[in-house]
Amino acid sequence: MTKYSFIPKVLFSILICVFVSCNGGKDTGSESNEEVEMLPEDIVELRADQIKFANIETGSIEMQSLSGTLKVSGKVTVAPQNMATVCMPLGGFVKSTSLMPGNAVSKGQTLAILENQEFVDIQQNYLEAKNKLEYAEAEYDRHTALYKDEVYSQENLQQVTADYKNLKAQVKALEQKLALIGINPANLHEDDISRSVVVVSPISGYVKTVNINIGKFVSPSDVLFEIVNSDKLLLELTLFEKDADKVTTGQKIRFFINNETEQHEAIIYQTGKSINDDKTFTVYASVPGVCKNVLPGMYVNAIIEATSNVVTALPSGAIVSFDDKDFIFVFEKDKEENGKPFTEYRIIEVQKGVTDGGFTEIILPEGFNFQSAKVVIKGAYNLLSAKKNAGEMSC
Repeated sequence: MTKYSFIPKVLFSILICVFVSCNGGKDTGSESNEEVEMLPEDIVELRADQIKFANIETGSIEMQSLSGTLKVSGKVTVAPQNMATVCMPLGGFVKSTSLMPGNAVSKGQTLAILENQEFVDIQQNYLEAKNKLEYAEAEYDRHTALYKDEVYSQENLQQVTADYKNLKAQVKALEQKLALIGINPANLHEDDISRSVVVVSPISGYVKTVNINIGKFVSPSDVLFEIVNSDKLLLELTLFEKDADKVTTGQKIRFFINNETEQHEAIIYQTGKSINDDKTFTVYASVPGVCKNVLPGMYVNAIIEATSNVVTALPSGAIVSFDDKDFIFVFEKDKEENGKPFTEYRIIEVQKGVTDGGFTEIILPEGFNFQSAKVVIKGAYNLLSAKKNAGEMSC
């Protein structure tokens, strides 16, 4: 039966063609002086038998609570605080490393050891400045006491004070340089000067990239490692601006990776606050728990459960599409022509919204009274065929 399901539509189209061209077959001798009715562009009329054959039924526009779904795409990513780029501020030669991409690391773990003569110079300068500071501090205390006893001049005290403060600033600056390369100034002594420093991991995670090898010189701007913590994954999804009012914080998302059938879940925690040049905006969702085989950078297809709203809606079959536009047919009036009953239907352009449970949201023209309108809910495509045939044929 399915194989021949197109036959009723074909027969209906043929019947419509005969109906539209019927005026050409009338007795021109008796009716040549009668006026031919010219229907408006947005009107289509059918006889009672044609309405029955086309299985046309009318109904009302309803207020329905529709949620619907949005199909979007995006990628898996992580928050900035869960991704680290490791560099060495002063550069150096790579002495050793044992890591490969994919290795798990913990915060504070040694990633590599670098050597540089500048490391030695900084440690030396710090220890020398520190020793001078101790002497300068003692001199400052002594001269301050002598000045109070009016034994020492104010000019001499000012010079001693300036020397003391300069050395103190120098020591503080060198302490920061040491901390920058990973050396704790509190643990540095004359016997501990080393030409090597240890590069440690700032976060726990896994090694994404390794850009060094033994003997390579790296400059301060070179990226040595990239480390990603995938314990807390995010989805970065792209939506069109027309869907901005359909998503909100807290909505659930179902997503799939690599064409897998396994479904994963996420929850929207932030929506974009601006529209991009390509008329899209970004939505971010957090992935609770651990998802097997889901890694940052993966492409995902996602389904967003849109917000439920009470909207004007019709059965989806009542809406027809033509030339990239959507239409409905509304009962206009019953009439008689030559003693035969006819019914007129008006075609109305609408905009479609979300679809849920067999109903589709429609956005009606301004001023349209949907409460009293009788809309064709069955046989709408047959009416569209009649409208197209009437527009293409002339009597």
